[in-house]
Amino acid sequence: MSTKKPINRIRVVLAEQDRTNKWLAERVGKSRTTVSRWCTNDMQPSLETLREIAEALGVDIRELLVSTKDA
Repeated sequence: MSTKKPINRIRVVLAEQDRTNKWLAERVGKSRTTVSRWCTNDMQPSLETLREIAEALGVDIRELLVSTKDA
């Protein structure tokens, strides 16, 4: 069993683009608390919301997912 904390791609992309949780919350019509919970893996957005997040960030939705296949 792995104790490694899962990587949160939303948080990483926000940091790469120098964007804040507040910025993303405003773009997708959610609260800052909700975005924060996504970024800490306390909860996950629906697939529809994930698509909206990808559009707001200007990335392919696949960039927000961690692959389940071994590299």
